[in-house]
Amino acid sequence: MALVSVADFELKANQKLEKNARDYYKNGAGEQVTVELNHEAYKRLRLRPRFLRDVSHLDVSCEIFGEHLQWPLGIAPSAMQKLAHPDGEIGMARAAGKAGSIYILSTLSTTSLEDLAAAAPATCKWFQLYIYKDRSVTEQLVKRAERSNFKALVVTIDTPINGDRRADAKNKFCLPPHLSLANFQGELAQGVVSARGGSGLNEYVASHYDPSITWKDIKWLQQLTRLPIILKGILTAEDAELALASGCSGIIVSNHGGRQLDTVPATIEALPEIVAAVGKHLLVMLDGGIMQGNDIFKALALGAKTVFIGRPALWGLATNGQAGVEQLLSVMRDDFEVTMKLTGCPTLADIKATMVAHESSYWRL
Repeated sequence: MALVSVADFELKANQKLEKNARDYYKNGAGEQVTVELNHEAYKRLRLRPRFLRDVSHLDVSCEIFGEHLQWPLGIAPSAMQKLAHPDGEIGMARAAGKAGSIYILSTLSTTSLEDLAAAAPATCKWFQLYIYKDRSVTEQLVKRAERSNFKALVVTIDTPINGDRRADAKNKFCLPPHLSLANFQGELAQGVVSARGGSGLNEYVASHYDPSITWKDIKWLQQLTRLPIILKGILTAEDAELALASGCSGIIVSNHGGRQLDTVPATIEALPEIVAAVGKHLLVMLDGGIMQGNDIFKALALGAKTVFIGRPALWGLATNGQAGVEQLLSVMRDDFEVTMKLTGCPTLADIKATMVAHESSYWRL
């Protein structure tokens, strides 16, 4: 079967992944209302194309923090990527580099910062960071990211504890013994290899992540590094304004793929109020629910400067390693370019908020 959409890759990946990994990647928190909302919310938005415009030549490149990128889509941080395929984080990062995209490495990766940097030197790399109870652990991660030429720190702020991930609890999720959290040694590296009760990841998070962090800790991080600090997990204008006041360089509107607090809004629903509050002063980005070119376009029209995908990239990795991610990104890039041409937008600057309307705008008795 030809793979021509993200849904095709998901179907193929589900056939290849073993249950522990498949459920970990696929499922969200609670009753998974937000997981579904992330997708359904895009379907409620209508495109308003403009015609008789010259779209014979497209330029979908963009610039983020001084880095020239081929298009406005990157790969979001996802933990433990070797669960999907032995190519793991290295294959994912190399595919991102070939596509001219950003790759964000997770703290909970199965490849170390140093090994990834050596294997994918040409890729624009950011590092996703959790703040640990032992602050020296966080400090060392920041220093290692700097030494390894990562270009930004992405601080996940929505995880004082892990969400109610019921599938992981049922499966007693843990890493297989041949894998470990490669950015650490000892208990920090092996802490997800076994589960005493429910999910081993839940136990790891409860033991090591600091649930007491506040905006003061963002200031503390700024004193440790000159790298741009991006907050991932913003869902309200209020927190976006606090991020701006705290001196952050950017934010990612994110609900953790629906994996933390269930029934929060879809990220595309939260985006407009955040852009209205800080969009003129702060780099606003988005992840969650992106499945096709239309979705990318809608997020950009509503004010995101770039978007990130998580699960779709994992489906590509599970399907065929690095080559599968390359193929998936190519499918999504082609689809995005079709949308650009059919809406009359030869460049990203031509995308306007007026080109997207909620379906209720067209509803009549």
